[in-house]
Amino acid sequence: MEIYQYIIIIIVLLIIAFAIVKINKKDYKLELNKLVELLGGKDNIIETEAEMSRFKVTLKDISKANKDGILKLGAKGVVEIDDQLKIILGTNAKKFKKYIDDLK
Repeated sequence: MEIYQYIIIIIVLLIIAFAIVKINKKDYKLELNKLVELLGGKDNIIETEAEMSRFKVTLKDISKANKDGILKLGAKGVVEIDDQLKIILGTNAKKFKKYIDDLK
């Protein structure tokens, strides 16, 4: 009888783990869409680069970017140089680049 209890516990834990992963993926998509909005929309984005934890984006109109909003979204820093923003995103920089490149 004990083996069945262990199997049930393992199944319940797996279901909980899958639910957590699914919830996190939804939040991640929302973050990606929000970041694109904060950069002035996909049409405002000319070019993107990702290096380690930094995400560099070249924009048509830098004034459309909401740097405070980007920081509130979770960026650790935002630096503006001419028509570029360098955003410190941590380990998600490459994922953001791929998502934005796929939008274009």
